[in-house]
Amino acid sequence: MILIQTEDAIIARLRLGLGRMVREVGSYGGELDEGLEEAIRRFPAAWVTFGGVIKTEPYSTSRRKFMATGQFMVMVGERNVRSEAASRVGGPAQGEVGSYPLVYAVRRLLSAQDLGLPIEALTPGRVRTLFNTRLERQAFSVFACEFQTAWIEEALPLGHWPSPQAQDDSDSVFARYQGKLGQPDPDWLRTGLHYHLTPDDGIADAQDILTRSNP
Repeated sequence: MILIQTEDAIIARLRLGLGRMVREVGSYGGELDEGLEEAIRRFPAAWVTFGGVIKTEPYSTSRRKFMATGQFMVMVGERNVRSEAASRVGGPAQGEVGSYPLVYAVRRLLSAQDLGLPIEALTPGRVRTLFNTRLERQAFSVFACEFQTAWIEEALPLGHWPSPQAQDDSDSVFARYQGKLGQPDPDWLRTGLHYHLTPDDGIADAQDILTRSNP
């Protein structure tokens, strides 16, 4: 599934690129919504999440292909016991990277990258402040870096169900969870090729029949 592949690829690139700037890079699991104090202890950190599909438009002249535009978000957080400003801009110590340098590093690593996937290269978007405050003796700041991309989605033919022989691994979820499936694709037996000379009178001037040989 392209959403999983894209999120995993973003995480992998950030882990390599950020190096020791952060303690962890991972998929966002509500760390900032539940147990904020525990999340701060893990700073500096970067978490990745899917932000949703912004729009979907027909692709080319096909009635079954669509261009989906989606958004991914990287949240970076840093803390500092000295001051709120130090949590943002960093400090002289090796462990005081600062959230501003993290924002720069994330945008630098991801902008204009397609991550080796069938998606449009990531376009950097807004950077939003999520937190910029103090909790007890620790100042901390968290920013959300938005990226936009797009990919092609293909709809099922009218009235059809996913094929049990689907080539797309994404459709395997239907078989796995016992969703309704269509009939298996019929075996290929033969193909007829018709050749028309110019000017074309609508009648084939020659033809070939390709037939599958028995194993």
